[in-house]
Amino acid sequence: MTARRARPRPTRAGLVLAVLAGLVTTAGLVAPAAAAGPVAPTPDLAADLRADLEQYLQERGAAEHVSAAALSVSLPDQLETVDVSAGTTAFGGSVPVSPETLWQVGSNTKAFTSVLLLQLEAEGRLSIDDPVGRWLPQYPQWADVPIRRLLDMTSGIPTYDDQPAFLTDYAADPLRDFSAEELVDYAVGAPATSGYSYSNTNYVLAEMIVEEVTGTGYANQLSARLLVPLGLRDTYYRSHLYPPGIADRMPAGYYFRTSDPEWSPLVGRDVSRNSLSWARGAGAVVSTPADMSLWTRLLYDGWLLPPQQQAELLSLVSTATGEPIEGTTTDDPRGFGLGVAQMTDDLGTFWFYEGETLGFRFLQAYFPESGLIIAIGLNSRPDEDRSGALATAVYGTLVAHGLVQPAPVGAAA
Repeated sequence: MTARRARPRPTRAGLVLAVLAGLVTTAGLVAPAAAAGPVAPTPDLAADLRADLEQYLQERGAAEHVSAAALSVSLPDQLETVDVSAGTTAFGGSVPVSPETLWQVGSNTKAFTSVLLLQLEAEGRLSIDDPVGRWLPQYPQWADVPIRRLLDMTSGIPTYDDQPAFLTDYAADPLRDFSAEELVDYAVGAPATSGYSYSNTNYVLAEMIVEEVTGTGYANQLSARLLVPLGLRDTYYRSHLYPPGIADRMPAGYYFRTSDPEWSPLVGRDVSRNSLSWARGAGAVVSTPADMSLWTRLLYDGWLLPPQQQAELLSLVSTATGEPIEGTTTDDPRGFGLGVAQMTDDLGTFWFYEGETLGFRFLQAYFPESGLIIAIGLNSRPDEDRSGALATAVYGTLVAHGLVQPAPVGAAA
């Protein structure tokens, strides 16, 4: 399936820009300068991008047990995204997915959580250098950990979803509603980590801090501060089960990993309707690629936060050493910010994130030199993930159409 947005993009863009104008006025934000010389996509572009998706499904469908793919491409100064999809809503099925299909975006949720905390900091209601103990004294073992270290994954707090007890409990009842406190309890008493160590516990604690500071639920804050004012009408958050009106817009999502023996009963099964309470503020958002491409532009182009907080959002630690870095390089190619990530590879240096749930992968990439955004959804979580190769193919198609420049020679060793 191929489509431009069913709702006229200029109308929506105008709404978002009007809202953002208000944010600029009230929060002291400085609007980023627009890039000059927009280049319109050619009529054949959508067909060629769809062919990239179809080729991926043909080559990787069986190996990854993936039946569907969707893509949104956002070019600077273009009011419309180019949205294409391929495949079917179920493996071996016949119902096609569409650009309006919803995808579990997994840990792309973390940027939403970080922005909430950074907005609260900009309002003077907390500091990201506050210790966890100021807001969550019930966890004395982590009392001195700064909020910043939760967000950049250097807290030393282990992730609950690596704990055998959690894996066993989830497999026994995938519809269980896990509270934030229950998830954190799986990490209490587990060995501390060191350096950079990816931990969903960090972001469940961050979710709890949002609620402690504001006195209202995380979902309410997310909706009131981000989803509604930004016009993200196809982006949703539930801490447990999604209602049929939302769930029915998702394709099947297949768990196809063999690395966790506790979850072996889930292999090959459609887990798309299982509870997302295990992910919460660390990974429970669902969205369309078009909405996520809009979110990505607002996030990285500096529309959501004042300059100080934007700089904090993009401040990086090396995923190899856990130490602060100015940016990634060929020698140190991956960095993590506050719920965002940067990479240097054959495509150059760019911001990206691939979020995963049990049955979905969602990749977004932002190339600051060109302003290009790519957002891709796939409906499985396999042992071997080659979504990066799909993103590279899409980039090559955009180069062939003259919409972006070729990646610099020698971008990565």
